[in-house]
Formats: sequence, structure tokens, C-alpha cells
Amino acid sequence: MNVFTGSRQTNFKGAFRHIICVNAALVKSTKAFWLCSNLICSSQPIIALAGNDVILPCRLDPPISASSRAVEWTKPGLDPEYIHVHQDGRLVYQSQNPLYNYRTALFVDQLINGNVSMKIFEVKISDAGKYKCFLPSLWKDSFIQLTVGKSDNSEMRIDKINKATSGVILQCGSTGWYPEPEVFWLDGEGNLLSAGPTETVRGPDDLYTVSSRVTVEKRHSNSFTCRVQQNSTNQIRETHIHVPEDFFMAPSSCTGWTIFSGIVSFVLYLELSFHKLKALVRLLLDV
Repeated sequence: MNVFTGSRQTNFKGAFRHIICVNAALVKSTKAFWLCSNLICSSQPIIALAGNDVILPCRLDPPISASSRAVEWTKPGLDPEYIHVHQDGRLVYQSQNPLYNYRTALFVDQLINGNVSMKIFEVKISDAGKYKCFLPSLWKDSFIQLTVGKSDNSEMRIDKINKATSGVILQCGSTGWYPEPEVFWLDGEGNLLSAGPTETVRGPDDLYTVSSRVTVEKRHSNSFTCRVQQNSTNQIRETHIHVPEDFFMAPSSCTGWTIFSGIVSFVLYLELSFHKLKALVRLLLDV
């Protein structure tokens, strides 16, 4: 019969664990100390750019040695899910997912200090996702999120500059992004401009191509900026353009041309109507 129930049982377990931890610290007993150590990985997403190396930080706290313990790094949802299995002082290649062959490592000389972090070399876009660190002998695990971005080789360009009665139409494009970025237009003073919806295409390599257009009016500097940015990876690319003054049609000229065109059209209409009326009168007189 269990005498302790509910919160009393929980409090008893907590007090019992605290007593063990205190005694373990006093006698420096490693066998008992593992009960008090937690496996802690970064609670914040780790950000890396494709092609670079990245460390997924994970440690035992308070620190205890993991030198003689198995350390398993997995990626849930992957088949096989094992990314790096360290056992008996070495990597178990047989269980490793082929996508990570020769691309992972633990800091073996720091295992004695409880550092079970994993390093991934030459990160790929497909490496993005959630990872799990698990120590079977301690029955402890922890998760960490990896975000992978790419923009270092992205191409920025001004595609078109077209004249329009309402201003000048600018079009900007950029390729080679991951994850999907946003596009913004700014004037020479850094003010955000209202642009149309961004066109986005995802290629077979999972990289994004984006395109955006905006209609701008004549301003003090006639300088404009197309900015492409990816917030989760803090990547920004910009391209600048100065629109020549003669690209902008003067409003007075546009208005005058419109009035002139209207007058000409009206005169032609009257002349055509007059000829039709004259022909009709002749027809009636002949009858």
C-alpha cells in the first residue's frame, strides 16, 4: 500500500532526490550524482548558413562525465533517424544515416566534463529540423532546433524600368534563398514603399526565387532600394538604382497631351458626322 499520494508523494520524491544530491556532492559519488544531473540543450534555435559548420550545444548540468556512456544523436522523422551514435569510445558507423556520413563529430575530449554537443560539418539545407540528444544509461534526453539558411550566393538584380503615366515601374528579382525571404522597396530617405505582391518560385533544389515590382513617382533624389531579407537567418541583400529625371513624365505635359488628344478626336468626329449628313441630304434630293 502506498502511503504517499498526490502532491505528498511528489514532495517526498523531490525531498528524497535532494537528499541524494546533497550526499552525492559531499562524498563526490558519481554513481549517485547522475540522478541530479540534467541534460540541457539550447532552448533557442541554432542558426547556420548552408556550407558552414555548426555546433548543436548540449551538456549535463551539473556536469558529470559521459566518457564511458553511450551518446545518441537522432533526427526524429528521418529513416534511419540516427545521426551520430557514440559508444565504447567511438562512432558506430553502421547505424548512422548515410546523409551524415563523415559530417558529424562529438567533442570526445570534453565528454568527461559532460559536454555532449555535436558538430555538423558543411551544413545542408536538408539538415534543418529538430534533433534529439539521448543518453540511454541515464535515460535522459533533450531536443534542439536547427535552422538553415542560404543567401550568400543569391543574385540581386533590377529586371525592368518601364515608363508609365503614373510614374516609373521598377522590377527587382533575386535567386538562391532559403527559407523563403521577403522583398521590400525603399526610397532614398529609407521610407517603405507600397509594392505589389511578391512572386515566389521554389526550385527543385529547394531554393527560392522572388520577384517584386513597384510604381514610383518623381522624388527629391530619385534613388530607390530593393531589399530582400530572411528574418530567421538574419540575411539581407540590397540593390540600388537611380532613375534618370527624364524617365518621369511631367504631369502638366500629360494633362496637355490628354486635352489636345480629346480636341482632335472631337474635331474628327464632327467632320465625319458632317460628311455623313451631307451625303444623306444629297441622297434625299436625288430621290
